[in-house]
Parts: sequence; structure tokens; C-alpha cells
Amino acid sequence: MHSIATLLIVLLLLAPSGPSPEAAAKLRVVATIPDLKALTEAVGGDLVEADSLARGTQNPHDLEIRPSLMVKLRRADALVVNGLELDAWSDVVVQGSNNGRIIPGAAGYIDASRGIQPLDVPTGRVDRSMGDVHPLGNPHYTLDPALAPAITATIVEGLARVAPEHRRAFERNREAFLGRLEPALARWSQALAPVRGAKAVAYHNDWIYLFRRFGIIQVGTIEERPGIPPGPAHLARLIQRMKEEGVKAVVIEPWSDRELAARVAREAGARVVMLNTKLAQGSGADAYLASTEANVAALSQALR
Repeated sequence: MHSIATLLIVLLLLAPSGPSPEAAAKLRVVATIPDLKALTEAVGGDLVEADSLARGTQNPHDLEIRPSLMVKLRRADALVVNGLELDAWSDVVVQGSNNGRIIPGAAGYIDASRGIQPLDVPTGRVDRSMGDVHPLGNPHYTLDPALAPAITATIVEGLARVAPEHRRAFERNREAFLGRLEPALARWSQALAPVRGAKAVAYHNDWIYLFRRFGIIQVGTIEERPGIPPGPAHLARLIQRMKEEGVKAVVIEPWSDRELAARVAREAGARVVMLNTKLAQGSGADAYLASTEANVAALSQALR
């Protein structure tokens, strides 16, 4: 027994105490929102260990800043942000992390909106009385799957700044992802072709990129001003317009007021459909493609 115990002690002493070389070599990347995490994993593959600050069921406009988020960023090699002020709260998290590798302007700071042409850029004066208006344009571009090639190209460039020796691997991973995305886009376009030109109302103005891609017309939002609960007069006008224009669907997010959306839809003779604004589960290319697949199927059913 004594010799066996001695042997076990020797084996324990010889065993590696830290992570494997493969695990230690992985880039630690944090994205602000889950769909950017998935696209980062599609590009990074086995070379990255990715995490997200926001969960798929959380409103990304107004995330509660907690110490745990700063801890996530403290050891990060790179941070992928949505930009266009959707995740402006992340600036405070970055400051609290005390991590110079991921501050704006550093090699590890990756703004995925670079190269994106924003929609709904306001003209004239913008102030808080107008609600949660984004001066740089609508920030929900990740919901258009046809913009994933541009987003992943930006992620490749960002990861390659941090780990230039892996650039070719990142490019190969992106090419493999785009090889899956291209036939999926054709399939989604075909699935939504019968409802092209159909009209919908959104709870919040999240969906204009997705609607534009597949020819769906948004005639209004339940929110009179972004991020502010609507008043009775606005709802009455909206319901009347929905009736006049034959709106078939009210599109909501997981954090919307479902009871209010259901009432508006019922009075206007429409259906409520919940779409995935941000991935709720899964990772990588599979999660991104599956989320869009589910959105397309839900829209196709609701708008027929």
C-alpha cells in the first residue's frame, strides 16, 4: 500500500498543473452580443475561446453593468463590439476591466460595424427627448445574414492584428462559413419569396435590415419613440393603420411587452411572432445559421 501511495504522489507531481499548451494558446475573445460571439467562433474556430457580455434574452441597448462583466474582460485578448452605439455601455465595462489590450484604438478592439452602411441615419438635431435614437444609424445590422460576409471580414482583420501567425487559418474558417451561408441565403430568399411585399409592425425598430433583405415592409412600431412605452393615441393610430394596410404580423423581441403586443395584434387582426434578435443558445456558425433559419420560418408562417 505504501508503494502505491508513493507512486500516486509521484504521478501527481509530474502531472501538468496548468492548462494544456493547446488551451493556453487559444485567443480569449469577448463579444458584446451573442451573435457576434457566434460569428467570432465561426472565424476563430479552435484557435479562440469566445464569450459574450450580453445573453440572448437580454436587451442589448441597456445592459446592467456588473463587476462580473469586467472580470470577463480582464484577461481578454480581443473585444468585438457591435458599434453604432448599440453597446455604448461596454465602454464602462472596458474601463473597469483595466485591460489596455481592448481599449478603443488598441489592436484587440474590433468594431464589427466597420464597412457597414447603416440604415435610418437621422438628419438634423438628435436629443434624448426623441427616445433611444442612434445618431450613427440603426445598429441592428447583424440581423441581416447577407451582411455576415462583411462582418466576418472585419473580425478576420481584428483577430489577425492580435495573432498574425493565424491569419490564414482565420481566412480559411471564414471561407468555410461563407460556403455554408451562401446556399442558406438562397434557401431563405426562396422561403420568403411568397410573402415578399407583405406588411409587418415591429415592437422596437430592430428588424429593418432583415425586412429590407427579404422584401418585407415595416409600416410602424409599437413604440412611438425608441425605448419609450407608447401612449393610447399612438396605439389607436397604429391599429387603424394596420387595419387599413392589411398588416399581418407584429414582430416582437424576447424582452417586449407581450401582453401589449398581443392586444395590438388582436385589435388589428394580425399575429404576434417572436424572432431571435440575439442568439439564445449554441455557438459558432451552427448557432448563427440556426437562428436565422428559425426567424425565416417564423416570418414565413406569420405573413402567409
